[in-house]
Amino acid sequence: MGTHFSDAGSRHKPILKAILVMALAGAVCVPLCLAQSQTPDWQAAAGGKMVFDTASVHESTAAESPHEFGANFPLGPGDVYIPNGGHFRAANLPLVVYIRFAYKITDNQEQFLLPQLPNWVTTTSFDIQGTAQGNPTKDQMRLMMQSLLADHFGLAIHYETRRVPAFELLVAQPGTLGPLLQRHPDDSPCPTTFRSPSPTDPPQIIDSRFPATCGGLMGMNPSAPGRFRAGARNVPMELIASSMTGGASGLDRPVLDRTGLTGKFDFAIEFSPQPDVPSAPDANFRPDPTGPTFMEALKEQLGLKLEPLTGPFDVLVIDNVEKPSVN
Repeated sequence: MGTHFSDAGSRHKPILKAILVMALAGAVCVPLCLAQSQTPDWQAAAGGKMVFDTASVHESTAAESPHEFGANFPLGPGDVYIPNGGHFRAANLPLVVYIRFAYKITDNQEQFLLPQLPNWVTTTSFDIQGTAQGNPTKDQMRLMMQSLLADHFGLAIHYETRRVPAFELLVAQPGTLGPLLQRHPDDSPCPTTFRSPSPTDPPQIIDSRFPATCGGLMGMNPSAPGRFRAGARNVPMELIASSMTGGASGLDRPVLDRTGLTGKFDFAIEFSPQPDVPSAPDANFRPDPTGPTFMEALKEQLGLKLEPLTGPFDVLVIDNVEKPSVN
């Protein structure tokens, strides 16, 4: 699964450079496209083209924002969100993070995006602010960011369906799920916002095996040093599958959900990255040799498995991106 398994895509991934090197080295093969695909369903459901009422873009400088980093809500592909009154604020983030947010790019898709980008898109940071009326949803904020990127960076994209090497995610034993994968209980509280509990809130019992916040993949504390642990609550299998590529998992191709499992799920997975996987944020990380590999954890903890295949996959293609017109 990708990097720290967090929905907080507002932070530049520690292994972004490692993924870029792998992609440029030819670890991912992209055959000729089959056809141009349609606009993703989520964009139409969110209302189509939208713009911020006011917006500003500045290249980040140490003098202007020495201590600021990140955004006022998580920018990952999940639903985790913080009500913000129509205000978007982010600082010291490279353009690639804003592109990931605007187009809801998963770890599956990122490996195809990075090789297309000029170096400055992943190394030069920007401060972006925008305001909108009302209380827009996270997906509506994405649509506004699409318009901002087009206006200030000349960003133009289209989608293509290509046949690529991939993995299909399957249930290892039909009818049986692992101990750390369960259907989300209908009566379970499930906030998609970060908030500290109030003394007046009624007591809530949340299964500690899974994150408290719902809607996106979150990093969790592992049971032993040298392991990665992540999980999510109330998410579809498609999001779980699409977040497995890259990072600590070591998977170098998209993962397509073929489990046939519908609805929303709670899950967690813990494993020891392999020594040759560029997964750790610092050089002092040492994988726990007693922990399971990603593949072992996938089967033992979730009751799932991966099988290789070649099949169609929607790829975001960058037609144009330019040095910004800042104000």
